[in-house]
Amino acid sequence: MLAGNGGSGGDGGGTIGGVTGANGGNGGNGGMFFGSGGDGGNGSVSATDNGGNGGNGGNAGLVGNGGNGGAGADSEFDGGNGGNGGSAQLIGNGGNGGNGGASVGVGSNGTGGKAGTGGTLIGLDGLNGLP
Repeated sequence: MLAGNGGSGGDGGGTIGGVTGANGGNGGNGGMFFGSGGDGGNGSVSATDNGGNGGNGGNAGLVGNGGNGGAGADSEFDGGNGGNGGSAQLIGNGGNGGNGGASVGVGSNGTGGKAGTGGTLIGLDGLNGLP
């Protein structure tokens, strides 16, 4: 509770035809005082529907880095959106946003996730995910 890193979010499971890809799980938050946020899981591909979205990275404790957002899945239709990076609080870097999935067919590409913010005392903001 007071210290420890957040667990990573699981990747989206496999899908069958005609079903949107599953979303990745969100990363857990770091402990209240110390600990980094877990990374978000990646979305899963769907051959006949939209790709799943990446999960969001977890937020850090007072000292620790934010987790990275998971990537959106590629798809024949709309690519999944990348998850957002988690934020640091006092000391630590923000997590990177996940990249959006590509559409390899008739849809549009997914959007990249937003970067997490760095700590207010020491830390850099993460990078935005690519579309």
